[in-house]
Formats: sequence, structure tokens, C-alpha cells
Amino acid sequence: MVDRPNKPSALSSTPGLPPQAQVNITHGNQKVTAVLPTGESVEILLYGATVISWKDKSGAEKLWLSEASKLDGSKAVRGGIPLVFPVFGPPPPQHATSNLPQHGFARTSRWEFLGKSTSESESSEGGADLSVKLDFGLSSASLEAETKKLWDYAFNLIYSVTLSRESLTTSLVVTNDDSRSFELQVLLHTYFRVGDITKTTVTGLEGAQYIDKVDRKSLKTESSSSLCIAGETDRVYTPVGGLSAPVKIVEGGKTKFTVARDNLQDVVVWNPWSEKAQGMGDFAPKEGYKNMLCVEAGSVREWQTLEPGDAFEGAQTLTLA
Repeated sequence: MVDRPNKPSALSSTPGLPPQAQVNITHGNQKVTAVLPTGESVEILLYGATVISWKDKSGAEKLWLSEASKLDGSKAVRGGIPLVFPVFGPPPPQHATSNLPQHGFARTSRWEFLGKSTSESESSEGGADLSVKLDFGLSSASLEAETKKLWDYAFNLIYSVTLSRESLTTSLVVTNDDSRSFELQVLLHTYFRVGDITKTTVTGLEGAQYIDKVDRKSLKTESSSSLCIAGETDRVYTPVGGLSAPVKIVEGGKTKFTVARDNLQDVVVWNPWSEKAQGMGDFAPKEGYKNMLCVEAGSVREWQTLEPGDAFEGAQTLTLA
């Protein structure tokens, strides 16, 4: 073999193909990470299919994650985007979900990574806007035996997380594989990171009826066009504008996040504030309530009934500004 001193070095990518998103399974097959060529990234634990990180191209984190969260599969994650299914909150008595833990079992079950797909579209700034979609699956067949005893329906869940340059979309498809109908609730429990909760407001809720869980679950109507968070807040809204009306998180007068919903008619707004944060063992730092706000898209005020063979799909798209 002739040794050529000026031979070309190995190519890092196939000529003619645009840069692709990098997807890796790390931490002993416990976490899936995707990074776009432009630097945006997302991390999802297979435990609960919980999104625990969403960063923009500069590396700035957009989600709040408790420093005390257990990321080893021993407990539901406090922060990120936990997935609530098939019941929201403490299960009601005399209901098919009554034996389940609060918020159901999806966030505490081991999911399977089903694979990735990428797409390219024209960006608003010109040029290509690459996105990557990560799919995760959970079915009744893969549940632990103890969980099956608590809710014995046959079902299949497909959860998709799509990262693009300016947004993150999470969607859930629930299929009833049983011979019986069942009722369900779904919530995407997003913890947004904010700089200062006292300078943060939520818009898009004016005129909406809401259940105030801090005030004995009283039914009220939102009178403000810009909701301020000044104490413990735990409310379930049904925006009057329906799905076409986006909900926005505004900080210092500028829109920081926009939440668009698809087939998820309710919006939960939650912040534990100081006293409740102090009493939560997995909430850290205790002053962290000043830098987080949950605005959660879901279908939780009523029950969705799913007939045998039918499917329910709901999604949210979180956009920067």
C-alpha cells in the first residue's frame, strides 16, 4: 500500500446530507437525550417517560427540576414534565382508579424507547428548521403485576416528544385494548423555569371558570387578564377561548413561553409557595418556588370515556416567546 502524505482525512458526515440530530441512550439505558445541530436539547428518563431538561441553543434551561428529585426510578420526579395518567390528583372513592396512587402510574412506570424520526421544514428566519421526534411506549402487558391489580384494563400508550429550534411538543395517544370501556384523565404537568415569580404573570385565562383547590375547591371565575402569583396557587381552569386561545407565561412584561393545547381543554396553574414548599421533602431548594411555575395542559375536570378499540389523543406545544 502506497503511503500518501497528503491523503484526505476521514469525513465526519456524508457529503450532501444536512447535519442530523444526535440521539443517545445513556446512564445505563435509563435516559434518552437528543441534541439538534443548532444546539437545542431535550432529556427524557425512561422512568415515567419524564422530560427532565429542555435547553435552547445557548444551553439555557427552560424547565425547573428540584435538586432533591430522585432520578434513579425510586420515586416520581419533582420537576420537568411528569406525565399524569389515568387519574389526576388523589383518586376518587368508588371509582375504577380508586386504588391507584395520586396522579396514576404512568409517571412511575418504566417506558420503552420506540425510536426517533426527524423532519425538516422552512424556518421563519429562513433556512432549514430541523426537528426530532422521540417515541416512547407503555402498555398493560409491560406493567408490574402489582400495578395491574390496581387497574386491570388492557391499554396501550404512545408518548411522543418533539424538539425543534423554538418549541417542544409532547403528545399522548391512549388506546383501549380491553373489551370494556374505561374512564381516564390526562395531564402534562410542566414545571417552567422563571427568573422571578413575583414578576411573572399568566395570560389567556380571563373569564375562565376555575376550581380553586386552595379555597375548598370553590368554583370561581377569573377576572384578571393577567394572573399574578402572590401565594400558594392550585387552580384548574377551563379557558373560555377553548383550544384556539393560547396561554402565555409573561415575565417582566415579555412573553417567555406560549402553551398551545390540542384536545386538552383544561389548564392547571400551580405554585406551592413558601410554606408548602418547606413541607415537601423532594422540593429543593426550598426557595425554589420563586423560580418555577407549573402551567399544565390536561383533561382533568371531567372523565374521558374510552370505548373498546377507541383512542384518545392530546398534546401541548411549548414555544419560546
